[in-house]
Amino acid sequence: MIRQGVSLIGAPTDVGAGTLGARMGPEALRVAGIAKAIEQFGSEVRDCGNLAGPANPWQPAVDGFRHLPEVVLWNRLLHDAVYEELKADRLPILLGGDHSLSIGSISAVARHCRERSRKLRVLWFDAHADFNTATLTPSGNIHGMPVACLCGHGPQELIALGGHAPVLNPRELRQIGIRSVDEGEKRRVHDIGIEVFDMRFIDEMGMRHTMELALALIGPDTHLHVSIDVDFLDPDIAPGVGTTVRGGPTYREAQLCMEMIADSGRLASLDVVELNPALDIRNQTAELAVDLIESLFGKSTLMRKSEATTPTGNSRR
Repeated sequence: MIRQGVSLIGAPTDVGAGTLGARMGPEALRVAGIAKAIEQFGSEVRDCGNLAGPANPWQPAVDGFRHLPEVVLWNRLLHDAVYEELKADRLPILLGGDHSLSIGSISAVARHCRERSRKLRVLWFDAHADFNTATLTPSGNIHGMPVACLCGHGPQELIALGGHAPVLNPRELRQIGIRSVDEGEKRRVHDIGIEVFDMRFIDEMGMRHTMELALALIGPDTHLHVSIDVDFLDPDIAPGVGTTVRGGPTYREAQLCMEMIADSGRLASLDVVELNPALDIRNQTAELAVDLIESLFGKSTLMRKSEATTPTGNSRR
């Protein structure tokens, strides 16, 4: 169970998205009780409030990017805020906001790992590959580009946040739940070598095996960052997102993901993004997100034995 201090950082913007409303995500998560949900598992929670960045100008794309100056500023602010909490040995949680914000949060995490000589593993839960570029994108919305930017394919202002480019080696990334990939992205994702567990793989192999592979070789010197785009979930259970894609994980599959991450004991930072209360029904998607976060921090039906203490001495998995 996670015992270190936890810091909530709100980033109320939809400047990288194609639908308005994700700017209200941080408050919806607070209304759903995220702080109390985490505190019950023994962590001290500090709500750092919301960052104050530029408004969404709602303009068309320029040279393949919508709102690039505003996205850059939001990510610089978030990079600095996340980095400061990591330096203080706290676990930062980004309350988004759209998924372009993960460029800033993960850049800060990667910088922290470089400085402390720690390995990094990023689990990216999403319906989309988020590997568009200015030449591939059909919309120019930067929330469809964060993985590309983190891997060094994007505008200079975004690919080198934290003073290092690329931010991520593709081998450090695992994508889970993918089921909507633009034509141009498919070749890029294949060529760069990202390990992707799409919904066909999950259907064929099961979520347990998927998560075993996603968490393989994580050790005590690994910083595990989890980035949850709420559209990862099936829209039947999570309607409050701007880019719904049918055929996502069920409630129990999603809970299993979070429980197995908790079992690893390695969670060190977290993004929760793309929650859009304007499209939600009685805040049910925010409440589901908080429910999943409880599982990340140790909620389980029963007290579970560790692998080291099972009666047979064999691994539980």
